[in-house]
Amino acid sequence: MKIDIKEEILTCLGPALSVVPKATLLTTVETKDYILETLQLDLNQLESVPAYFAYPKRALDKPCPLVLFNHSHGGNFERGKEELINSSDYLQPTSFLQTLTTEGYSVGVIDMWGFGERRGKKESELFKEFLLQGQTLWGMRIYDNQQFLTYLLTRPEVDRKRVATMGMSMGGLMSWWLAALDERIQVVVDLAGQAAYETLIAERQLDRHGFYYYVPGILRHLTTFDIQQLIVPRARLSLVGRHDGLCPTAGVQALAEQLTQSYQKQHANDQWACHLLTGGHQETKEMRELWKQFLRKHL
Repeated sequence: MKIDIKEEILTCLGPALSVVPKATLLTTVETKDYILETLQLDLNQLESVPAYFAYPKRALDKPCPLVLFNHSHGGNFERGKEELINSSDYLQPTSFLQTLTTEGYSVGVIDMWGFGERRGKKESELFKEFLLQGQTLWGMRIYDNQQFLTYLLTRPEVDRKRVATMGMSMGGLMSWWLAALDERIQVVVDLAGQAAYETLIAERQLDRHGFYYYVPGILRHLTTFDIQQLIVPRARLSLVGRHDGLCPTAGVQALAEQLTQSYQKQHANDQWACHLLTGGHQETKEMRELWKQFLRKHL
């Protein structure tokens, strides 16, 4: 029996608790280059979601491409969406906010479950609570980001036909998962997020990632490649440090070979690139320049 890959993924992630997204504007900060809004959003049936949305001033006259930014984990539950404004120590010092708006993109980010202003319950508690209710923490984080995207696409400052998502580490994992499940995303950039479940098992590296990322039954009928193949032939750039222990090289290379073949079959060779670069679990200067060039070309 042929498996519907997307349906199988959604079954494993658990049911969404979605509503019609609504936003309350809390504050607006205007600089010479961009406008930054602080929002409180209704995205699910359980709790409101803090967010930032920023756009270049030129977006007031003409909609700009959108980048949905996904913050990293790093065990720093205080940071969350603040990573857009103030870089974590494993990112380049110039913030994603400054870089993306200077490049001409609008950008949005939420505090994912358990981070930033959504602290209060530990990640382990959230994981167990959702599991008992037939849901998953990873699924709930994905659904919130999809709901946020639905809201962002109603904004007049956003060009609905030019949408990307990107992030580092957990944010990189989130980026390719979102792109796999949501065809509204045309471009995806994942930094330090190319982790193959099968290689983590084979090399006994499962504990390098938080348990939030482990979805019950996901490997029963699927592989990591099956999930990522849903992105083909849309544009994707994957950047990984050679010494990144969270993304074992064997898995990065195996996925790269499989995905290269898939893109070739779709005659979309120039839409896909994977680079193993100098460094570890970090965003290097080289990575920053590569993803900027990729977005300029594809977004």
